[in-house]
Amino acid sequence: MTMGSDTGQRTPSLPDSVTVKVVQLPEGADFPIEQHPWGQFVYPRAGVIELTVKSNRYAAPPDFGVWLPPGTEHVARADGETSYFVLDIDADLCTRLPQRASVLSVGAIAKAIFLDLQKRQVRKPQSPEDVRLMEVLIDQLSVSAPVDSFLPMSSDAALRKVLEALCKNPGDSRTLVEWARYVHSTERTLARRCTRDLGMTFLEWRQRLRLSRAFAMLADGLAVQVVAQKLGYGTTSAFIAMFQKTIGTTPNAFRAQVRDSAELG
Repeated sequence: MTMGSDTGQRTPSLPDSVTVKVVQLPEGADFPIEQHPWGQFVYPRAGVIELTVKSNRYAAPPDFGVWLPPGTEHVARADGETSYFVLDIDADLCTRLPQRASVLSVGAIAKAIFLDLQKRQVRKPQSPEDVRLMEVLIDQLSVSAPVDSFLPMSSDAALRKVLEALCKNPGDSRTLVEWARYVHSTERTLARRCTRDLGMTFLEWRQRLRLSRAFAMLADGLAVQVVAQKLGYGTTSAFIAMFQKTIGTTPNAFRAQVRDSAELG
C-alpha cells in the first residue's frame, strides 16, 4: 500500500494519507517480514490472521483488529482462507492511536464504516463525505481500549520451546509437569516463567491459543465436534462451555456471525 510520494514533506491531507482495502488470502499463504513507515490496522472479516511482533503474537478475536504503529516490524500468519481489511494511516495521523502494537475493539460504528467503504469500493476518500467517514473511523479506533497482546511469547529458551510446540499442535494436552520433563526443567520453574514472561498461567495461555485456532477453524466451516477434537478437548460440550464463557456466544452462533459478515461484504 503506497502513500503519497511527498509524505513527510507537508502536513498530510486525509485523501492522500489514508487507504483501505480488502485482502483475500488462500489457505496456506506465506508472508515475508514487513515494516511500513505508516500505521496499519488489520481487521479480519473471515478467518483469523495472526501477527507476530518481536516476541508477541497478536490474534484478533471477533470484533477486534490488530494495530501496528508506524515502523513496526511484523510477520503475518493465516491457517486457512482469510479475508481482512487493511487500513493504512499516515504516521502524522497516528498520534492519538496506541504507540505500541495492540489489539483494538471494532465497535458498531467503525464496523459499519468498513463495510460501507468496501461495498462502494472506496480505497481513498475523495468526496467530503468520505473524508469525514475516514476521520470518524480513525476517531473510533483512537478511543478503543487497547489489549497489549492476545497471545504473548517468551524469549526464555525452555518456555519458548514449549510454546512453539503448542503453536504447531494446539491440541497437545500434556501437563506442565510433562512439558517440564520434555525441556529438562521443572514445573515450578516453567510456571514462574509463565507468570513473568506471559503475564498469565500456562493453562490460561494454552486456552488463548486454542481459542485463536478455534476462530479460524469455525470460520473455515469445520464442525464444532471436529474443532473440539483437534484442539484437545475431551468432549464437545467442554469446548462449547469454554467458548461461550470466553466469547459470550456459542461456536455455532459465532460461525453464523462470520458467515453473515462475509455475505454482507
